[in-house]
Amino acid sequence: MKKEVEEFLNFLRFEKNASPHTVAAYSRDLNQLSAYLRENGMTWKNADTLTLRGFLAELHELQLKKSSVIRKLAAMRSFFDFCLKRKWRSDNPAGALATPRKEELIPGFLTENETTRLLEWEVKKDDPIDLRDKAILELLYASGLRVSELVSLDLEDIHLKERLLRVKGKGKKERIVPFGREAEKWLKSYLAARTALIKNKVVPAVFLNYRGERLTVRSVQRLVRRRLRQIAVNRKISPHSLRHSFASHLLSRGADLRAIQELLGHKSLATTQKYTHLDLTHLLEVYHKAHPRS
Repeated sequence: MKKEVEEFLNFLRFEKNASPHTVAAYSRDLNQLSAYLRENGMTWKNADTLTLRGFLAELHELQLKKSSVIRKLAAMRSFFDFCLKRKWRSDNPAGALATPRKEELIPGFLTENETTRLLEWEVKKDDPIDLRDKAILELLYASGLRVSELVSLDLEDIHLKERLLRVKGKGKKERIVPFGREAEKWLKSYLAARTALIKNKVVPAVFLNYRGERLTVRSVQRLVRRRLRQIAVNRKISPHSLRHSFASHLLSRGADLRAIQELLGHKSLATTQKYTHLDLTHLLEVYHKAHPRS
């Protein structure tokens, strides 16, 4: 199965433009399936729907999250569909498997006051790392970027004069995202200090670590957690929560949901709706202002 899986993963990488995260996850999922099939004296060539159902039952016994089970099922369906197209099999045994109902989890988000506290601190103007951290947080909230999109930004992707970013999203799909004056101010300050980090090297990445290398997703996660501790927010908040806050605050101030969908780079409007949150006070206010018989 190893050769066929590698060919499938290359298909995802180079033809479907799947993200590295998706490719790595599918690789782990299919390796786990392969191990299960070997333990049961089977291969991917003779695995049937009943066998795959047994694999899913074992995952259930391990108490895996539904989201993980759903992804593993998607990996199986895609792989066997690939086998079908390559004429390695005459059927897709995963096609008849029912998808578990996914839990509807509302992402953590910050109120506008909490966001203000997160973004305001005494920045050391002579410290490029402090300026970088300030620019990162301002830009995350100003643009609604995924952290992976933020750390992937190159200098050529920033258009300061127009206050626009060219963002490479999921599936390498590009979109143009605006950002505000406050983010522009701190981005300019950081870029001026960035030369102290690159140490005469040519580095395309916008956000760098102290060694002058591209910043990682994990580093940004640590930065956000550190700032949240400083402002004493005890709820489960992550860098992705700034993206959710961006969408929620736009919506609460009257932005169109489809416009927010474009800004976030979502294919489906249903996905955008999961990232939005309006408190009851605002909903009542809108109702009383808008309904003719309120």
